[in-house]
Amino acid sequence: MLSAATKQDYLVWKWRPANQELNSTSKENSIRYGSTLHVKDGEMCVFVYKQKDQSLQDFITGPYEDTIKTANFPVLSSIVGAAFGGSSPFPAEVYFFNLQGNNQIKFGVPYFDVADPRFVDFTVPVTARGQITFTLSDVKQFIKLNRLVDFSLERFSNQISDDLKKLVKEYVTNYPIESGISVLQIERKIAEISDLIQAKLTPHFSEDFGVTLKRFDLSTIEIDKESEDYKDFIHVTKEQQKIQAEQIGKRAQIDTDIYERRGHLGTEQQFIQAHAINQQTEVMKIAAESMGKMPSGVSGGGESFNPAGMMMGMAMGGAMAGQMTGMMNQMNNQIQNPLGQMSQPAPTQPMPQTPPPPVVQYNVSVNGQSFGPYNMQQLQQMVQSGQLTQNSYVWKQGMANWDMAGNIAELAPLFGSVPPPPPQMPPQNM
Repeated sequence: MLSAATKQDYLVWKWRPANQELNSTSKENSIRYGSTLHVKDGEMCVFVYKQKDQSLQDFITGPYEDTIKTANFPVLSSIVGAAFGGSSPFPAEVYFFNLQGNNQIKFGVPYFDVADPRFVDFTVPVTARGQITFTLSDVKQFIKLNRLVDFSLERFSNQISDDLKKLVKEYVTNYPIESGISVLQIERKIAEISDLIQAKLTPHFSEDFGVTLKRFDLSTIEIDKESEDYKDFIHVTKEQQKIQAEQIGKRAQIDTDIYERRGHLGTEQQFIQAHAINQQTEVMKIAAESMGKMPSGVSGGGESFNPAGMMMGMAMGGAMAGQMTGMMNQMNNQIQNPLGQMSQPAPTQPMPQTPPPPVVQYNVSVNGQSFGPYNMQQLQQMVQSGQLTQNSYVWKQGMANWDMAGNIAELAPLFGSVPPPPPQMPPQNM
């Protein structure tokens, strides 16, 4: 009977007749048709026939229990055939493969050096330990990659373990550089590193060993904190942190000094501009008053009233007011932004606004010359000063001809507040 029933812990087990040496390859104990074959559930039995320069196989998947003479052995039938009468012994190697068992291998990688991405010249010793679980699922692929004669699970496990240590060391060593984390944080990333290594090892185990990696568990990543390399690394790290803190403090002090200096400079500029505005205001005021008092001619030995000069003075006064407004706006901007930074307010969605009513403006005729235009406030001041009367001719946009101010209803309110001329004093008898 051909069976692996007596073998409890195996991945691949080669069947041999009783009392045959393990390294025997003789054909003395060949298998005959009619022998009983027992394959359990979760097992696969493979008959390997050596034919000249090649090997041929029959695969029998359990559960199976029958004599070796059925159609389940197509290769064997073609080899033996009628030439041996269907009963002659035939040479074959018989292997049982365990498809159900979870095979586990523990590994431990001795201390190896891992560099930090900040200080590549300083390394710390790191060790890694864990366990893998794999199964055998593709028997044909496994046979292609592994030597079945005198197969040893221990020897096979050592091959996997040696390769595993090399790969784990490579992945752990490169992880801090590739991910940009400090080597001191690598212990906290054990789950992430474990998943990363499993994703890389799964195709590697299938292609190189013919087994399926079910699970990779990286249980420990440990830094040798008693080593001199680790102590040197900690010292370098602290010194670097100290230098960075000093640089940040110096930079903050420089920014503070610049801010204070610009603030003082802004204050001095404000005083200078305020003084300049006061000087310009005084000059404009004197000029406007002088223009208003300029004589238009001499009559009777005295100076006559100069309405044209007064109009010019009012125009200069308006210009002076506009210029003062611009200067004040500039000062306000500098007060609000003493450092002169080109900062702009955050853009806001403009609110819909009702357009302002059109400004009413009139031109005034004085001695045959047109002055203006003047708004209602300016015209009110001219009425109060006597420069504009109801008999003065005015014109605005839309009027066909000049007309007296007293005939325009829009200007009537301006004259309602003007007191009547004082009564004439009766002549005194001499």
